[in-house]
Amino acid sequence: MVTRASPPAHDAFAAFRHPAVARFAVGRFLAAMASTSVSVAVGWQLYEKTGSTWALGLVGLVEVIPVVGLALPAGVAADRFPRRRVAIAAHLTLALCAAALMALSLVDGAPSLYYPVLFFIGVGMAFRGPSVGAMLPQLVPSKDFANAAAWFSSTYELASISGPAVAGVLIALISGAQLAFAFALAAHLGFVLVLWSIPARPAAMTGKSQGVGDLLAGLRFVFRTKVFLAAITLDLFAVLLGGAVALLPVYAKDVLHVGPVGLGWLRAAPALGALSTALLQTRLPPWKKPGIVLIVTVAGFGLAMIVFGLSTVMWLSFVALFFSGVFDNVSVVIRSTLEQSLTPDSMRGRVSAIHYVFIGMSNELGSFESGATAAMFGPLLSVVGGGLGTLVVVAFVALAFPQLRSLPPLHQLKPLEDPAA
Repeated sequence: MVTRASPPAHDAFAAFRHPAVARFAVGRFLAAMASTSVSVAVGWQLYEKTGSTWALGLVGLVEVIPVVGLALPAGVAADRFPRRRVAIAAHLTLALCAAALMALSLVDGAPSLYYPVLFFIGVGMAFRGPSVGAMLPQLVPSKDFANAAAWFSSTYELASISGPAVAGVLIALISGAQLAFAFALAAHLGFVLVLWSIPARPAAMTGKSQGVGDLLAGLRFVFRTKVFLAAITLDLFAVLLGGAVALLPVYAKDVLHVGPVGLGWLRAAPALGALSTALLQTRLPPWKKPGIVLIVTVAGFGLAMIVFGLSTVMWLSFVALFFSGVFDNVSVVIRSTLEQSLTPDSMRGRVSAIHYVFIGMSNELGSFESGATAAMFGPLLSVVGGGLGTLVVVAFVALAFPQLRSLPPLHQLKPLEDPAA
């Protein structure tokens, strides 16, 4: 149920007043740097070896299969066993995969050998998502979730910018990917050391296993908690319909005529917008009407995509993408805080796993949707049509889920043991 207390005095660094949060933030930053570095290095290595865009497309497909297939058991593991242990096992798996990729690069291994390693990266990602994602509420009280989410979003966006840059410099130094994979190995191991330093917590889920009931509990919780279902529905379809990242090379080359340097700026624009907004949100008091803010920002994301799709000048395209990152980051912080605030600790791993699949699938399918519609109708109709589709989804969710419009400030929410009530 919801309590309606007076808003607490705002503290921009509230999350870091709690022990272990700063270490955890540094560790997650290292892990995000490692993941982005591996992504860049694998793409560069495979394209150098094959010259095939199909080889690049297979990377995402091979990684997403275990993420989706193992989502439910990974969520149960994050609730049934101590989350720190599950997270350590996941990142040790990712570290071993980085070491295997480094070895393949050193011995000039065949491109086909990279894909089994990428599959196990997907396995590590499947267990990393719910275990790491569910640890933060064990470190900060609910009143500081929003502040913590804003800071952790800031570090993720910074890693999204700096990780590829570091990987690019390391690749250029030796004209090979070995150093980039070595950096990822060290970063994953660094996060493992951070996780060891965090106080151990007992398993969240107690009692006898319910078998299939345990697997489906997170899914049932999401669909019964209408306000959270509305929030992730907005994000799912906004990214699925409105994402234009996959088409940025087309716009850079054929529409804006800015070449690879311009493409780099276009790729950086959403992350720059998201980073600046995440830092700003750490200094803002809690939203009084977070549900309304979420609806408005997702609509703003759709409008930004429409402007980008229609633009034929670089500065306007950059500004549109910058604001797409601004709007997206506000929705990410609200949605993440909502998930952690409403979910009982005994179910956070399973609910986080469902959330992770929703977001991961929307990114992968969004890239596929953009490419497929651009092939059939052209890039302009693909991007503008996707933005218009996002606005339609926003209108539908706003009308179909009145719970979202009436959502009180997030710091007033408490976990729902019985979402149906």
